Amino acid sequence: MIIGIPKEIKDHEYRVSLTPEATATLCQSGDEVWVESSAGEGSGFSDDDYRKAGATIARSKNDIFARAEMIVKVKEPLLGECPLFRPGQVLFTYLHLAALPDVTKALLSSRVTAIAYETTEARDGSLPMLKPMSEIAGRMSVQIGAQYLEKVHGGCGVLLGGVPGVEPGHVVVLGAGVVGASAIRMAVGLGARVTVLDLDVERLRVLDDQYQGRIITRAVSSSAIEETVSSADLLIGAVLVPGMKAPKLVPRSVVSRMKPGSVIVDVSVDQGGCVETTRPTTHSNPVYVVDGVLHYGVANMPGIVPRTSTYALTNATVPYLLRLASDGVDRAVQSDPGLAKGVNLKDGNVTCRGVADAHGLPFAPLL
Repeated sequence: MIIGIPKEIKDHEYRVSLTPEATATLCQSGDEVWVESSAGEGSGFSDDDYRKAGATIARSKNDIFARAEMIVKVKEPLLGECPLFRPGQVLFTYLHLAALPDVTKALLSSRVTAIAYETTEARDGSLPMLKPMSEIAGRMSVQIGAQYLEKVHGGCGVLLGGVPGVEPGHVVVLGAGVVGASAIRMAVGLGARVTVLDLDVERLRVLDDQYQGRIITRAVSSSAIEETVSSADLLIGAVLVPGMKAPKLVPRSVVSRMKPGSVIVDVSVDQGGCVETTRPTTHSNPVYVVDGVLHYGVANMPGIVPRTSTYALTNATVPYLLRLASDGVDRAVQSDPGLAKGVNLKDGNVTCRGVADAHGLPFAPLL
């Protein structure tokens, strides 16, 4: 199979979808890999690194799209890239289409087979290609939140870990999945006072046992959200419903009760966000203020730690890439129901129910 690796063009997106080592693995398996010139520079990989791995370097994005049978990216294509796709071509990337109606319609028109990292499931029901970026985003959410709590960045001037004689900052984590667990780990490590809310009481029980009284766990309810969020210095939105828009669990009325200069980092923004006042932002212009509260809504947080992120992502995607390249999409998804769940669009149809429901489009089951 001819595999194309275009350079990412989303704001401050420095990741690349394939490392030179992974490129060598694919080439040794008999696949042909084309890499857009300078695609790997943000992650510290030169064109020569890819040439030595067996790839062909393409001078333009158009060459990549014209030649490749499968386009492998990190982030969803921007609208300017969508016309480059052709019918029957495979797109393998993070998509988050439930929050992107225009991109969904453009890809439907191109009749590509769009496979989403974030909805592909392993046999145990986990999300193996979403997990590494969720771990990174969760860790970064506390790091970034601590930065914006600094007065020089517009925050209220709270040090999350406190000091002797001064209480620590209060971090509220809404959601106890991979993002939430990673955020909790960082916040506890900094010495913050941490409250986590989730619908899954069994998951809360595991965290309670793990941290031995160093965190507070609460089952999600409207009253619990109101009480905890209104007292937070830093709120981490870590809610995920795979393939669907995130539910708006924190209304503006609760945001307005937060302390002036407190911070919201809504990691679920790539699925629409779990806070009513959340909207997508960019690394170039990451924050805005609503009711005195700083909001950080960057949807590609791991893009600014590309060396770590690219390796972590490739570790997860290469086994699927090898299977797709050797078997083809149809055979691969027929033999793997979890991979079939990753197929969001095919032949002009929406094959992911969450995407169909989000945009009021017909749902066409793949299997």
